[in-house]
Amino acid sequence: MNHSQHDNARLSPSPLTGEGRGGGDTRSVNFHLYLITDRLSLPAGRELLPTLEAALDSGVRAIQLREKDLPAAALLPLAQELRSLTRRYGARLLINDRIDVALAVDACGVHLGGHSLPTTVARRLLGPEKLIGVSTHSSDEIRRATDEGADFVTFGPVYATASKLPMGDPVGLVALEAACAVSPLPLFALGGIRVERLAEIDSAGCTRVACIGAIQNAHDLPQALSYFQSRMY
Repeated sequence: MNHSQHDNARLSPSPLTGEGRGGGDTRSVNFHLYLITDRLSLPAGRELLPTLEAALDSGVRAIQLREKDLPAAALLPLAQELRSLTRRYGARLLINDRIDVALAVDACGVHLGGHSLPTTVARRLLGPEKLIGVSTHSSDEIRRATDEGADFVTFGPVYATASKLPMGDPVGLVALEAACAVSPLPLFALGGIRVERLAEIDSAGCTRVACIGAIQNAHDLPQALSYFQSRMY
């Protein structure tokens, strides 16, 4: 598959990265690495916000705040602090599922899963300028997300991973390649993403990845991000 042709259908021609402020397209998916948070999986002694700031300082320009166990009252102050950080670095912040929290902190958008509100409803609540990402696990779900107005999708889990065990068996590289071939939206490979797997993910036609542990739990975070960026950008 021609990677350039596949990506050109999705990327805005704007050179902006991050939020796309200053007249840019706020819904352009101009990032290839999508960091998803999970504070409960952080190594002992490591805290979430300093880790995310280090990731932003090393070049991450899109973060999904995904702390599903937190009630709104606890999630809101965390989202406010993270929004201040992402603004400082010109990065995107998406909130997992919680449209109310996303609106409260003026996040760049939301990420929706299988039990979230429908994408059409989310769009009506968020307005036309916010990003909406949708989790998918099949070509049919990609088509549905497209029809309902999503801006991008994650697809997986590509590999077996503890964080995605409830989603069942991994879909694998063959399914990833097929999904990339049919998706009219930017598609991020998700689930078990590690630096040593980037070459085969790229060979499957996917030039975007979403990950948790490979970044936030990396022993040398700047070095890990440097490798990701050199492969995915």
